[in-house]
Amino acid sequence: MIIMKAYLALEDGTIFEGISCGAEGEVIGEVVFTTAMTGYQEALTDPSYHGQIVTMTYPLVGNYGVNEEDNESEKIQVSGFIVRELCKNPSNWRMTGTLDEFLKKNNIVSIEGIDTRQLTKIIREKGAMNGMISTDQNFDFAKVADKIKEYKIKDAAYKTTCKKEYTVRSENATKNVAMIDLGQKSQIVNNLVERNCNVTVFPAKTPAEDIISRNFDGIMLSNGPGDPKDCTEVIENIKKWQEKKIPIFGICLGHQLVALSNGLDTVKMKYGHRGSNHPVLHIEKNRTYITSQNHGYMVLNDNIDPKVAEITHFNINDKTVEGVKYKKAPVFTVQFHPEASQGPLDTAYLFDDFIKFMEDNKYAKK
Repeated sequence: MIIMKAYLALEDGTIFEGISCGAEGEVIGEVVFTTAMTGYQEALTDPSYHGQIVTMTYPLVGNYGVNEEDNESEKIQVSGFIVRELCKNPSNWRMTGTLDEFLKKNNIVSIEGIDTRQLTKIIREKGAMNGMISTDQNFDFAKVADKIKEYKIKDAAYKTTCKKEYTVRSENATKNVAMIDLGQKSQIVNNLVERNCNVTVFPAKTPAEDIISRNFDGIMLSNGPGDPKDCTEVIENIKKWQEKKIPIFGICLGHQLVALSNGLDTVKMKYGHRGSNHPVLHIEKNRTYITSQNHGYMVLNDNIDPKVAEITHFNINDKTVEGVKYKKAPVFTVQFHPEASQGPLDTAYLFDDFIKFMEDNKYAKK
């Protein structure tokens, strides 16, 4: 077996030398880290990672292989992948291939054998920054430094949304839900279908009137990548749906877009929340839940008008806003992922809350 060197270069000039895995070549992206110990296949295929090079902080990755069922979208969404050690001989009864094969098949340039703990410390201290993975054996940072610094993730949600609408039906459907695809994970749809909902998935820029005219019981705003302020059309659509008092449930990017549509503000975080062990307090229940998260932007809490909205959840670690309920329309949102298929599933009850939300709204209309 031929071992090929690979290099990770950060925009500040820090360079790591490791071993190539996955595809050969070079790739630029925003370097971020996730603290999840498992769920690497779900992370790789999560559209919220569009434009990013993802670092797994857990040292051994790939030990249970990959399979045909656990993808969150149709392909790998990350730009590049960084691990301390890639397992060469995985073992699991569900696996249909190895992680290395999966990366090569999807042409994902990756690197292993570097000190991911040191890399994570750099990101925590300096913030998420652009970087490049290269398998060029004569790699010269000076030649690519400007190219790395100039990289920007723009209109990410519009690049990861579906191309045309489609419907996933439930055998015992009692409700019809419109899903606005901002880079959605498949498990959101699955959770609604399991709760007897037909789910029609729409491209992000679908006009608000098209949704209103079809009289859906509720609207689901999905997760997705990038700066929420790029999604100006969606923000305006949300305002129109709220005027019609349509029940809305927003997750992650959806949470941020609803905030912007109500006059709240969002800001980029230093290094974001990514992992499956983030503690979140539900204020009304006075109960802490362990959640899965993947976001680099957050809703600010210093300009929330109590006549417009109230905070329902906040992050135990840094006190950031994790959930909001709005008062002028039947709308609630959360920053974390209640559908997380790699776990934890502590907050899946929110889908039940959405079902009740739609039921209550029906009675209110009568």
